[in-house]
Amino acid sequence: MYDVIVVGARCAGSPVAMLLARRGHRVLLVDRSTFPSDTPSTHYIHQAGLARLQDWGLLDRVVGTGVPAIRHLNFTYTGIEIAGFADPIEGVDAVYCPRRTVLDSLLVDAAREAGVDVIEDFTMADVVFAEGRAIGIRGRQRGGPELEFRSAFVVGADGAGSTVADKVGADFYVRRPAGCFIYYSYFSGLSHWGMHHRTGFGEQQIGTWPTNGGVNLLAVMRKRDRFADFRADVDGSFQEIFDQIDPALGEELRDSGVREEPFRPMRYPDNFYRRSHGPGWALVGDAGYHKDPFTGWGITDAFKYGELLAERLHEGLSGARPVDDAVAEYAKERDEASAGTFELTCSISELQLTPFYDAVFSAASHSEEYTKKFFGLIAGGIPGEQFFGRDSLERLYDEVDVPADRRVFAG
Repeated sequence: MYDVIVVGARCAGSPVAMLLARRGHRVLLVDRSTFPSDTPSTHYIHQAGLARLQDWGLLDRVVGTGVPAIRHLNFTYTGIEIAGFADPIEGVDAVYCPRRTVLDSLLVDAAREAGVDVIEDFTMADVVFAEGRAIGIRGRQRGGPELEFRSAFVVGADGAGSTVADKVGADFYVRRPAGCFIYYSYFSGLSHWGMHHRTGFGEQQIGTWPTNGGVNLLAVMRKRDRFADFRADVDGSFQEIFDQIDPALGEELRDSGVREEPFRPMRYPDNFYRRSHGPGWALVGDAGYHKDPFTGWGITDAFKYGELLAERLHEGLSGARPVDDAVAEYAKERDEASAGTFELTCSISELQLTPFYDAVFSAASHSEEYTKKFFGLIAGGIPGEQFFGRDSLERLYDEVDVPADRRVFAG
């Protein structure tokens, strides 16, 4: 009998399991994959997410894998250029983009070290209920017999297509259509490129960032209705977008870039919030709350809200309060804390700025102070309400002499 069973062992599930085990709880962690293994990802971990790894004693391990530190970011939004970096957050003065083959294995190993029972290559088939309450799971390792495990609580950390969510009947209460598709791969010969995130006219975007193994991840994004045309000539279409958005980068990609792995397509599901708590169960990570990868907040949010769920579960399991009440509070806190990131992501992932964001980002690009604040917002160190608040924007518009009739405010 376990205290908690966690289904899904990547960036949300392993931290939840590890943190609970460190508090003395008996935890089972299962995943249908074996590790190391890859999964589609932006790779990007914001400073706020790295601060969580630091608190857990894992940041040095990530850095020790040889993933390059990034301390300068280059953003372009259809003609608006903003370059720089945020102030340190809890002492973290860089960002990192580790391969998921590296990061996820590290997290699973940390869970094992904490005392978690880990079963890899395990496919969960069903959630077990008794009197309307989740009390365990059924499933099997590849080629093995069906197994059943019992627990006081079940956590679904099994991604946007969560089987746990399906089995407990978790309904969506916010849903926004996904706007784009992504193709990405890994290139050598471009080690000096650093991090670029450039959105060009014609509703298309490129991204580049260094990762493990001396390669750069290069990605392009376009609207979903252009997927068939792009797929007809992936190599040519990929190169064409770089040429159109940044001709200098396009030329260097053509002359020096060597693709080391096949292209990976990503057609993400809709942006959503799904009911993430119920009698004996909870959802965390993309299983309960998913947004477009454009802003790269998936891993960081998995860490942040995984830690929050672990804290609330510990309160319930230790008898400090009813466990279902504690987990309901987790979901409420997550929704409130993530709302700004969700709205910003849904908006700018359409690859064209609204008049509000266009006015704010354009003004910020002409202010050294607000450029620094912009990167603080991106890093998770400055709340959105602080950056986008009316008084803050009035000061920004005054500083860069934006005429009164061109000043745009939220709401």
